[in-house]
Amino acid sequence: MARRISIFGATGSIGQNTIDLIARARDDYDVVALTGAGNIAQLAQDATDLNAQVAVTAHDHLLEDLRLALSGTGIDAAAGEQAIKEAAGRPVDWAMSAIIGAAGLAPGVEILKQGATLALANKESLVCAGKLILETAAANDAHILPVDSEHSAIFQALIGEDIDAVERIIITASGGAFRDWPLDQLADATLAQASSHPNWDMGQRITIDSASMFNKAMEVIETREYFGIAPEKIEVLIHPQSMIHALVGFNDGALMAHIGPSDMRHAIGFALHHPHRRSLPVERLDLAKIGNFEFRAPDDVRWPALRLARDVMARGGMSGAVFNAAKEIALDGFIDGRLQFPQMAEVVEEVLDGLIMDTGLIDATMTLDNVAQVDHLARQTAKAVIKKRAG
Repeated sequence: MARRISIFGATGSIGQNTIDLIARARDDYDVVALTGAGNIAQLAQDATDLNAQVAVTAHDHLLEDLRLALSGTGIDAAAGEQAIKEAAGRPVDWAMSAIIGAAGLAPGVEILKQGATLALANKESLVCAGKLILETAAANDAHILPVDSEHSAIFQALIGEDIDAVERIIITASGGAFRDWPLDQLADATLAQASSHPNWDMGQRITIDSASMFNKAMEVIETREYFGIAPEKIEVLIHPQSMIHALVGFNDGALMAHIGPSDMRHAIGFALHHPHRRSLPVERLDLAKIGNFEFRAPDDVRWPALRLARDVMARGGMSGAVFNAAKEIALDGFIDGRLQFPQMAEVVEEVLDGLIMDTGLIDATMTLDNVAQVDHLARQTAKAVIKKRAG
């Protein structure tokens, strides 16, 4: 019997890699819903190729374009936030959550409510509302499988192990585009330079987040939430080759490393086929040819986002939602040319310092509505901070 699956964020890099794997074993899957944003041609083509039940664009004004592109296919077309939420409520066995940003939270909750397996590439869900996500999964006997390469690596290294025997978890980072730049030149970094990753082929926003290490900062918080590991046991190591994705250290001194190519289809395929392993169309590493792996400690001056992640974990509550929202707006500011590269972290820190003082707001009961309220306030505050800086 074919597995019912949906892909949220189908037109992004994670979504396209997921579709690539599904297309290789088309008869094994019954595609229910695909969602995307502005790339209507890609969304319609994928929906048609996979014979999806429904295709949804996040943008209301593109609904007619989507309907036209799907004309004659029999595939339903819809648009908007509510339509994505409704698509997440359609019964499935497995769903990929790859929508970028806090917008991926509500659909993920809907998927978990039906008891499905959620392949989680939307790290913002755990950063903004980890407690809510995990409690929803537990209440509905649903499963969450991590799709970030680092967290998939940790998950795999922990199979058959006792979490209480873990002394530390090390997640690696390439260091991004500016890992070897002189610090005094970072203020001159251009959008094009920040959008070019030395190892991974990803979307623009996550590539810039890699250069600023905000992506890794989010992953540190995500590790804390998903695995329940104390913050002081989570380490970050710069590994320019991006082949060792994570290491788990145990109380007997052993380190278990997950090694693989810089190809997201590995983590996606693991989640897609779990609990089994199946052949994947990824590179087989030639370790003799590689020769050496390089490691170095991260520099908090170069990458202040890592320090801010520690502050967020220490504060708890919904401070993760403040962190993510401020980060997203600061990233917009850099892309739009209103902020220099180092100023993104400065904006996030100013927003955190201001809003985390409001303990009544940050420590309120974690519900979707309350997370949305904190997210909105943090975004407005970040916009005000950027505007003030612009003078």
